[in-house]
Amino acid sequence: MENNTPPKFGTGFFKTCFNGVNALSGVGILSIPYALSQGGWLSLLIFMTIAIICFYTGILLQRCIDSSSLVKTYPDIGELAFGRKGKIIVAIFLYLELYLVAIDFLILEGDNLEKLFPNANFHVASLKIGSEQGFVLIFSLLVLPTTWLRSLNMLAYVALGGVMASVILIASVLWVGVFDGVGFHEKGVTVNWSGMPTAMSLYAFCFSGHAVFPMIYTGMRNRKTFPTVLLICFVICTLSYGLTGIIGYLMYGESLNSQVTLNLPSKRFASNIAIYTTLINPFTKFALLITPIAEAIEDSLHVGKNRTVSVLIRTALVVSTTIVALVVPFFAYVVALTGSFLSSTVTMLLPCVCYLKISSRNSRNLRLELVACLGIIMIGAGVIVVGTYYSVKQIVHSF
Repeated sequence: MENNTPPKFGTGFFKTCFNGVNALSGVGILSIPYALSQGGWLSLLIFMTIAIICFYTGILLQRCIDSSSLVKTYPDIGELAFGRKGKIIVAIFLYLELYLVAIDFLILEGDNLEKLFPNANFHVASLKIGSEQGFVLIFSLLVLPTTWLRSLNMLAYVALGGVMASVILIASVLWVGVFDGVGFHEKGVTVNWSGMPTAMSLYAFCFSGHAVFPMIYTGMRNRKTFPTVLLICFVICTLSYGLTGIIGYLMYGESLNSQVTLNLPSKRFASNIAIYTTLINPFTKFALLITPIAEAIEDSLHVGKNRTVSVLIRTALVVSTTIVALVVPFFAYVVALTGSFLSSTVTMLLPCVCYLKISSRNSRNLRLELVACLGIIMIGAGVIVVGTYYSVKQIVHSF
């Protein structure tokens, strides 16, 4: 049964573009300069390749949804392709990705708040806590009540500010380079093969909006315009990510930190604007990451209607992410692990595998698409294996 009849009510073209850009833009923009410093200028070719692949696999998800009126979400696509096991596998990868991004948010908050207040120390009873760890704990406590909300409509509207936050961040970094005496004097290197796995993993992380693409598509007033919307979103985000990476690399070269905000000169107005903008985004989106995981756990335990148990589950999730963030406070490596193991699977592997399985039931000639999908599967598998190995290796060596 075809599912290409658009709803009478839904989001219009420009609002859908805005939502799509918001889905793709995120904390990955902070690590793009570092990724470029790891891989060198030639890694921009990999960056562009991953962007094109992720755009194409977004179109594949649309085609999977159109093949059945029962498909509404990404896990539904897995179920249509491979039954209940497929749905479970897709859900596991999606929720693990959300969980690790939540950890990335906590590490990011600790790093940037320490940059703003380097001499801060916290004392709990006789225990002395470092500034970075203390800020992670404070952020966890502040964001905890937002995860208890059952309706996230208001938070969803606030989270749309992520698009504006990215614009302000790029403008602030550019301002520091032009007007605050940093300049663009670093030449960088053509290619750095040893850092290429990290660069690939970070690039993959930046284009992982596939978890919400089905929701955006099914909510459109005119679904026929989805490919155009997706193209606009990817062009805007590719340009913004690429511009930030190039600016940051020309400013700081090989001395780049895991987040470009950590390189910005202290006590400069533009630097503080960039850091404060960076801090706001995780606060508005943290609950949106935790809620789908909590709801999945509640549904599996059949306790969704029990308010007390719901609060306990969400609190336990926040506590567990906080513990991991304190134990593994390496932003770039955790983001790289998220990008290589989870984002690459969600954006490259699963869309192609599910599409080929669903399309094989039709009589269409898929020769060209089969070649494209198999090529993407091979590239995705390479990023997953190599990127995950190097990310885990770097995390282990950092202890």
